[in-house]
Amino acid sequence: MSDPVRVLLVDDQDLIRAGLRGILRPRFGFDVVGELDDGGGVVAACAELRPDVVVMDVRMPGTDGVTATARLLASDHPVPVLVLTTFEDDEILAGALRAGAAGFLLKGVPAEDLQRAVRTVADGGSWLDPAVTGRVLTAYRDGVTLLPDDALDVLTPREREVLTLVGAGLNNAEIAARLYLGEGTVKTHLGNVFAKLHLRDRAAAVVLAFDHGLVRPGLRD
Repeated sequence: MSDPVRVLLVDDQDLIRAGLRGILRPRFGFDVVGELDDGGGVVAACAELRPDVVVMDVRMPGTDGVTATARLLASDHPVPVLVLTTFEDDEILAGALRAGAAGFLLKGVPAEDLQRAVRTVADGGSWLDPAVTGRVLTAYRDGVTLLPDDALDVLTPREREVLTLVGAGLNNAEIAARLYLGEGTVKTHLGNVFAKLHLRDRAAAVVLAFDHGLVRPGLRD
């Protein structure tokens, strides 16, 4: 039996945190190791508690989720961040993406989607809620140079497969299982993709996969 996913919850609303705790229970393979109602203590909490993933609200009094995400990912103990957002959060959503958040999820999604998203981000993958994918891609494109239509021609067929699965939100272990490869081999292919396409991070690979039609919103499976 695998170890539970260690989760730090950051949200200023008690009811939201209570709901998240109910969904991310030990019986489902999760361990909520800490809770914060403000982003100011995230770096210290992660250094002490060593969670596998931070589930982060964006709109909070004091230190907001964007600032907290940027500080955490620049710290000595970076932890992947899954951002919880609403349809009114476009500007902050863009900021969280630029800060390095690995996943974006709407509040109020089905419990199963939240559980899958938390697991994926904790395992090093990316997650885009189909309802916010278009807005996330638009926000990301504002800060990057788009590649020409034939940019993917430099990839081998296997590298293209790996890029497609990254775009669909799978982590390295899931990609390895899907393609019957070792995780080390997947990492090598992904490194080649990053180098050939001059991508700075996994989020850029997700955007590229969407922009070039390799995946569509909601096509994870």
